Amino acid sequence: MAVLTSTNVLVATGRAARRRRQALVVGVAVVAIVALGTLGLTLGAAGVSPGRALAAVFGTGDPVDVFVIQRLRLPRVGAAVLAGAAFALAGALFQSTLRNPLASPDILGVSTGASLGAVWALLVLGVSGVAVAAWAFGGALAAAAAIWLLAWRRGLHSIRFVLVGVGISYVCGAVLSWLLARAEVRDAQAALLWTIGSVADVRGTSLTILAAGTLGLGAVATVLAPSQAPLALGDDHAASLGVRVQVARGGALVVAVGLVAVATSAAGPVAFVALVSPAIARRLLDDGGADLTASAVIGALLVLAADLLGQHALGTLTVPAGVVTGLVGAPYLLWLLSGRADRKVAVE
Repeated sequence: MAVLTSTNVLVATGRAARRRRQALVVGVAVVAIVALGTLGLTLGAAGVSPGRALAAVFGTGDPVDVFVIQRLRLPRVGAAVLAGAAFALAGALFQSTLRNPLASPDILGVSTGASLGAVWALLVLGVSGVAVAAWAFGGALAAAAAIWLLAWRRGLHSIRFVLVGVGISYVCGAVLSWLLARAEVRDAQAALLWTIGSVADVRGTSLTILAAGTLGLGAVATVLAPSQAPLALGDDHAASLGVRVQVARGGALVVAVGLVAVATSAAGPVAFVALVSPAIARRLLDDGGADLTASAVIGALLVLAADLLGQHALGTLTVPAGVVTGLVGAPYLLWLLSGRADRKVAVE
């Protein structure tokens, strides 16, 4: 009895320490998001002080400030936060469900499938708004279903899933390039958003869809969160803990695909956010499992920081957020493949 009591105390102490660490990481990230968001509202050709920017957010003050903040800068900041959170949350769900740090929607081809659906809707069907989001979701879901079917061999092998996903990504990318090559120049330029990733023009209906989709699917993800830690331990361990493995895995992947589709339909495929954010969360929490909340806030912070750097770090040259995140994420992927993958990715 004494041994059990000591063990319970140690477990409770460890859980309390982890909750404190999680609260610290999330709190610091939220403060950084607020600080960078405020900076994003003040910087630009029409300089606005923080006090004037705050007043303009609530519709008071100089009419010019209100127009600049509410119509131009605030939607961009909000889109960066929402898209970053959606991509990061999707990446955390993929990685924990498939037990592979390489299981990211941009590597697996899910993001490319969403981009293909959105570009098909724009260039072939000539639709916009909610219809583009629906086609992006359909493209992401079709890519995910194809990967699942082709990777299934008496079970879901994580490495096979990644390799099949890379192949699907190339196929979707080839079709996407063909659509852009055959399109009129102006139409192709308008569709480039869904191949690069940018939050510059996300406002109005697109921003509303992004907010509703991210918040709604994020709420569903919180319901699925308790099953993620058992799934990360493997199917047998998860089943022994009472988790219905196939149902939990399927639900998590559907939610992740939905998050990718919603974010991609609004901002395009912002590269590597889904891959890097959960890894940073795991490192900061010093935990091998996935923390959905920490991953989401870190993803929001990454995209917001990338967008600000792309806008203001290179003088008159403006770079989309997807280019900046790609420059950061590509070296991480190379490091993961060359070193960390050999030590920590279990090849089944």
